[in-house]
Amino acid sequence: MANVEGGRGMRPIVSAFCAVAAVLAALAGTVPLALAQGAVRAVHGDWQIRCDTPPGAKSEQCALMQSVTSEERPNVGLTIIILRPAGTNLHLMRVLAPPGVLLPEALGLKIDDVSVGRAGYVRCLPNGCVAEVTMEDELIRKMREGHTATFIIFLTPEEGIGFPVSLKGFAEGFDALP
Repeated sequence: MANVEGGRGMRPIVSAFCAVAAVLAALAGTVPLALAQGAVRAVHGDWQIRCDTPPGAKSEQCALMQSVTSEERPNVGLTIIILRPAGTNLHLMRVLAPPGVLLPEALGLKIDDVSVGRAGYVRCLPNGCVAEVTMEDELIRKMREGHTATFIIFLTPEEGIGFPVSLKGFAEGFDALP
């Protein structure tokens, strides 16, 4: 999917696109980088559970993850990370997008070609920019029942790049996440 609809004025359908600033401040810089290289504990369809102990953490953190690359641009990729921060009942979804994304356009999400909304980028790191959402029940349900989630980054206001992400194994992986 090379071009997608523009996003100005589009409102999230699900309130799941709320950033959790306090949790991000504690974890955003370490968890995506550390877990990207963490040990694979389980594989559920197209998803992996990876675990690692982030620097300064007292205990191991596990996340449900999938990395994908663009069909049109194999050197451009995304990593989707779903985790439950220690001491909370929340589930967070972090998406590490490549450097150079157009920050004001945000990260778009469609599940089975139905728009779910957009998430703003909350932080940029040397290896990319992070969008983060609190996963509310409606978003979790849609991902459990769906077949494909398409994450959309924008390099210009007119050019969106869609990354189809298989949801095969998502429900089982989500349920197995410690």
